[in-house]
Amino acid sequence: MPRASDETRPEILQAAYKLFRRRGFFRVGMNEIADAAGVTKRTLYYHFDSKDALLTAVLASQHERTFADFQNYGIDLSGGAAELIDKLFEGLVKWSSKPRWAGSGFTRLAIELADLSGHPARSIARQHKALMERHLETLLAEANVPTPKARARELFLLIEGAMVMILIHGDQSYCTAAADAAKRLVADGSSPPMS
Repeated sequence: MPRASDETRPEILQAAYKLFRRRGFFRVGMNEIADAAGVTKRTLYYHFDSKDALLTAVLASQHERTFADFQNYGIDLSGGAAELIDKLFEGLVKWSSKPRWAGSGFTRLAIELADLSGHPARSIARQHKALMERHLETLLAEANVPTPKARARELFLLIEGAMVMILIHGDQSYCTAAADAAKRLVADGSSPPMS
């Protein structure tokens, strides 16, 4: 029995996400995605007119999931900024402990597409990272951290940097170092506000 169209599209998105995440955008072909999704290439192109359109849809779908998960950070925080920082980096340790962890898919794809500045997937990655940073700013403001916008930018850099260093070295102690640096930034709060 053929699958309904409303079931097929999410299955294609999930198969493409897994392949793009594991092997990158350029190393995965449409035939491989169709095979992984259990559909014909014709069905794949019925839902997505190009590989670029498919990647854009994959990132849009992942953005919704990731942001929903990230919004849970900060809920019921009673210990303030230090507890938020601990929770963020403990989450990164847990996430990076998963088998075949490959860091942030948004970051990896933005780097892979670095020479294609107008690619729609880069636009989604940029929007995703900006929204995550703004949410972090909100959490820091709720924790009464001075200059939350500047602190959110610095904390976001520490998170992204820790992910890259874990990927390079396979050493999760970068999370501890980044969390310690973040706590010093939040405690100091002396840098000028961002323009």
